[in-house]
Amino acid sequence: MKLDILAIGVHPDDVELGCSGTLLNEKKSGKVTGIIDLTQGELGTRGTIETRYAEAAKAAEILGVSVRENLKMRDGFFKNDEEHQLLLIKAIRKYQPEIVIGNVLDDRHPDHGRAGHLIADACFLAGLAKIETFDDNGNVQPKWRPKFVLHYLQDWYHEPDLLIDISDTFEQRMESVKAYGTQFFTDTKGEEGPQTYISTPDFLDSVTARARMLGKRIGVKYAEGFITEKKIGIRNLDALVLVET
Repeated sequence: MKLDILAIGVHPDDVELGCSGTLLNEKKSGKVTGIIDLTQGELGTRGTIETRYAEAAKAAEILGVSVRENLKMRDGFFKNDEEHQLLLIKAIRKYQPEIVIGNVLDDRHPDHGRAGHLIADACFLAGLAKIETFDDNGNVQPKWRPKFVLHYLQDWYHEPDLLIDISDTFEQRMESVKAYGTQFFTDTKGEEGPQTYISTPDFLDSVTARARMLGKRIGVKYAEGFITEKKIGIRNLDALVLVET
């Protein structure tokens, strides 16, 4: 299955927190979208691998993605090395996305930055014909390099290179985040585990506040921000968003 947009997160819920509004925008405009989770999030304090899979599936349904795959790298201990690069290259060549959106390059959680660099490196290397990978049927995969690699903002603030209006999809975006009931605050009591940095009501409030702050930068209610190492060009000025002041 060829994808227009492939979102990658090192943990299930990273994509929902970072770029799910943009995925919803693109889905509504007719694009084919998908998600790859690098790990199963098995080191998370709350919930289990099984609950994370169930929550990820629920979130994927809310987002309307065509595929969600988990590469089962080792949470907390994966590396940006040849073994992991080849695993991700195979997935990139499998789905042939035009645009990849992945983890930020530097963040509070060391997995985020390490994954961001792994994603960027794998996207470049996937375009080299002399790196050989094989599909599930043993056939040699053709090279494929996404046209753009974007990195969504996570815990630490970075000045974005690109802001995308998600005002029309924000509520649905937050429903996808709340699908992770063991990870984030919900009104129902359960056996999720001890309180964590992301399980308080204040954390979800901060997610909304970030989207509002980024939206204000471009004169809309809510926005998501992205960093890119490649300059983005436009064909004409109609592509610019007019900021009302």
